[in-house]
Amino acid sequence: MENTIQLEELFDAKLERGEFIEPKDWMPEKYRKTLIRQISQHAHSEVIGMQPEGNWITRAPSLRRKAVLLAKVQDEGGHGLYLYSACETLGISRDEVIQQLQSGKAKYSSIFNYPTLTWADMGAIGWLVDGAAIMNQVMLQRTSYGPYSRAMVRICKEESFHQRQGYEIMCVLAKGSPEQKAMAQDALNRWWWPTLMMFGPKDAESSNSAESIKWKIKRETNDELRQKFVDRTVPQAEHLGLTVPDKDLKWNAERNSYDFGEIDWEEFWNVVQGNGPCNKVRIENHVRAHEEGKWVREAAAAYAAKKAKAAQVQVA
Repeated sequence: MENTIQLEELFDAKLERGEFIEPKDWMPEKYRKTLIRQISQHAHSEVIGMQPEGNWITRAPSLRRKAVLLAKVQDEGGHGLYLYSACETLGISRDEVIQQLQSGKAKYSSIFNYPTLTWADMGAIGWLVDGAAIMNQVMLQRTSYGPYSRAMVRICKEESFHQRQGYEIMCVLAKGSPEQKAMAQDALNRWWWPTLMMFGPKDAESSNSAESIKWKIKRETNDELRQKFVDRTVPQAEHLGLTVPDKDLKWNAERNSYDFGEIDWEEFWNVVQGNGPCNKVRIENHVRAHEEGKWVREAAAAYAAKKAKAAQVQVA
């Protein structure tokens, strides 16, 4: 018991000094489990997030758009791999976290359970969804767990490209024909509120936020990040000539921020619990792709084992 108290004091002192916690360092079990939950959820979101955009690769309006979208979807797959690798440093296998996703035990971002109905959705996802992701992920570059922090540095650079790509699509549509501008406005109408939900429940209702802040896994709360996103994004919508679908949105000079309407939290929890428009199909697609790729994983493992055995023979 005394030794555990000393280890906790050393752990807390390291956090206070702003140093990283590394895989071989002692850490409280609850800290480790919190990281596994958050990092695996983040990884699942990147991988599941490939689906709504992959839906438009064959229907992109030009070869340039197709190439850019292909690159973006490939990036998202890479982000998932970085994050699964970071998760494995906490003593859990990739197979286990993937099984948790497919069984419904683990969650992913609720935003990816909405359908992509038009090409403008590719712009709205890049501009809004990736913009919200960056808002959260820039903070995570300073997270207290070293492997997670280092993974986020590259991810943030690539997400910045995704956000600019999405905003450029919206710019082209908003300045195009009346039909194109209407398509852009429709996409904004459908993605605005789900994007605000991405930051998670209100701070007062979040069971995990306080501890994550205490352990410096997170540096800002859900509500702080959501407010920052609204303040930065509303002027961008005005520049596009589009209207944010919130009748309660108004500038508050006293707070130097926007006041905005209440989120439909019943919808948020309904989607999180697996009842969104695309929850079922997203998991079914993931399970099918995982099964179809089994032979590739087995072949790669066999090749690695063969190389390792050959190296041992040479050493002997």
